[in-house]
Amino acid sequence: MGYAQRKVATTAAKLAHVSSQHLKALPPKHTLSPRHANAAPAVFDAQAWASSQPPPRSTLAAFAHRIGLANVVPSTEVIEQACTHPSFIQLYTRQYPDQPLPATNASLATLGNSLLGLFATEFVNSSYPHLPTRVMKAAVSAHVGPTTCANLAREIGVTPILRWQRTPSTTANSAVLHADALASVPRALTALVYQYRSLRSARRFVEKFFFSREVDLRGMIKFRDPKQTLLETVAKYGRERPISRLLKETGRYSNSPVFVVGIFSGADQLGEGFGSSLKMAEYRAAEDSLLRLYLTRQPPHLVQLPTSTFPDTRASIFDAEGPEGSYSPVSMGDSEVLYGSAGRAGIRVPGARSMAAAEDDLEDYL
Repeated sequence: MGYAQRKVATTAAKLAHVSSQHLKALPPKHTLSPRHANAAPAVFDAQAWASSQPPPRSTLAAFAHRIGLANVVPSTEVIEQACTHPSFIQLYTRQYPDQPLPATNASLATLGNSLLGLFATEFVNSSYPHLPTRVMKAAVSAHVGPTTCANLAREIGVTPILRWQRTPSTTANSAVLHADALASVPRALTALVYQYRSLRSARRFVEKFFFSREVDLRGMIKFRDPKQTLLETVAKYGRERPISRLLKETGRYSNSPVFVVGIFSGADQLGEGFGSSLKMAEYRAAEDSLLRLYLTRQPPHLVQLPTSTFPDTRASIFDAEGPEGSYSPVSMGDSEVLYGSAGRAGIRVPGARSMAAAEDDLEDYL
C-alpha cells in the first residue's frame, strides 16, 4: 500500500461516515489529473477528499429517526441538504469542478432562524409578562441563540454528518467556524418541519428541543441601584412606599454578624435579604423584591401564544384552512413600561397611572 492509500485509510478511519468501497482505485483518478494541459500534476489531498464525500444514506436515515423526523421529510436528500453549510460549496468545487453544486441549508437556516425568534419571543413574553425588555432579549438568545443551537446540534449527533469548510473572515463576510456551521442545522430542521407540516408542528418541535431546557434568568437581571429602582417600581404600581425592617440578627458585636432585612409595602412583604451589614442586607432585600416581580411566571396552563390561532393543517399560514384557535392578548399597562425609564437628558417618562394623577391635579386647579 502506497503513501496515498495509507493517508486515505487513516483519514477515513477518523471520519466514520466516509466509505471507500464504491471506489475502484485509491486515490480517484480525477483528483490526480491536471485541470489544464500545461499544469503540473495535482497532489492528492486526502483530508479534502474525505470531507467532500456525502454521508451514507443509512446514517442520514438513522439521524432522521433519532430526532423524530422520519415521517416528516420525504427523503434523506432533504436531511443531507439541512446538514450542508454554504461554506461547503468552495470545497466541493475544488474536488468536482464539473459537477452540479449540491443544495445547501442557506435558505432553510434563514427561515428557521426567523421561526425560532418568533417562537422564543412569544414564549418568553407570555411566560414572564413583567420581564424588562433587555432581559427578554437576553432570554430569547439563551433559548434559541447560536450557542444553544450549536450545543443542540452536538447533542443530537450532527457532527459526523455535517458538511462544511472553515473559511477566514473577509471584508464582506465574517469567518465561518465549526460552531457557526453546527448552529445552522437546528435552524434548517425547524424550517423543514414548517415546510412539510405546519406552523404548529414547527412550534412543537421547538418546544421539545429548545424550550425544555432550563435557563437561569436571575443572572441576566442586574440592578445598579435596587433601592431606587424598587421605589420607582412600587410607585408605578400605585402601592405604598416600601419600608425596610430588621427581621433577625445575630452576632452584632462579633466578627461575623448576620442581619436579615425584609422590605414591606404596607402589610405585604416584598422581599428578604441577609448580609454582614445592614446596608448589604437591605441591598439584597431590594434586589430580591425586584426579582420576585420580574421573574413571576405565568402558569403553563394559562400561557397563550399568538401562533396558536393558526389552523393545525399541513399547509403554510397563507394557505391553511380550518378552525382557528382562541387567543386573549395580555392587557397593556404600566407593566410594559421600563422601570425608571429616563433619557440622557434626565427627563423621566411617566406611566399611565402617573399621567392620570397629573390630569386629576390639573382639574383641581381649574
